[in-house]
Amino acid sequence: MIKLIITDLDGTFLNSQGDYDRALFAKTWANMLSRGVHFAACTGKQCERVEELFGEFSKDIWIVGDSATRIKHNGNFAFQSLIDNATGRAIINTLEEVSSSHVIIACTPEGAIVRSDVPQHLKDKVRRSYARMIETVDFGRVDSDFVKITVFDEEGNCPQTRPHLSPFEEDVYIVVSEASWIDIAGYGVHKGSTVQKLQEILNVSPEETMAFGDGYNDLELLAQAEYSFAMRNAFDEVKHAARFITGTNDESAVMDTINRLLVLQS
Repeated sequence: MIKLIITDLDGTFLNSQGDYDRALFAKTWANMLSRGVHFAACTGKQCERVEELFGEFSKDIWIVGDSATRIKHNGNFAFQSLIDNATGRAIINTLEEVSSSHVIIACTPEGAIVRSDVPQHLKDKVRRSYARMIETVDFGRVDSDFVKITVFDEEGNCPQTRPHLSPFEEDVYIVVSEASWIDIAGYGVHKGSTVQKLQEILNVSPEETMAFGDGYNDLELLAQAEYSFAMRNAFDEVKHAARFITGTNDESAVMDTINRLLVLQS
């Protein structure tokens, strides 16, 4: 019996334009609701950005957001992990020394902080994932602890940047989700560990969980679900880790799969 359905967003639930079939979701939502199934979005996006995306439905959706450093439901945080300010600033200093071309997104409870000299087209890219964006001339002025630190490199050099972060591996969790993205969260905090917390909150087992993903940062997520699905557009390693493969994100395959399988457990 499936009681919890969790999906990654970019490359999985969302199409190539960063959107989804809202009429189909309304139908899918009603389908899940009628069967008492919880729905969760598990994503690197800021929780508040997820709330924007799902609109009226967002108050009832479980949001495992900000690269799984937070669980939010009905406007309240059920879980939050922070990187202490000193460690976060040391990581940012290292990233600034490595390259001046990538974008550092330093997320605090107040919002996603980027340097004011970042080109506008890259700020627009950041805005697609973060509802609350703050500009600064110097990350050294940030005195809050960090929810997470993310790097976006439009040239796809994140695999080359990753080795420079090795000195911090005992303090934080670092994942290159794809060539253009690095996510840095608290030590031991990733989609798998936070989904496990959500399962505990909801008293749901992995055997009662369905999950969808496409990227390397979804591997731990899929491991927490008996019904694990990789998208057809997923990386090969993700396909090998999942029990099943479904269609692509541009085919609304997540919602199609949900509707098909829930019928079977009527």
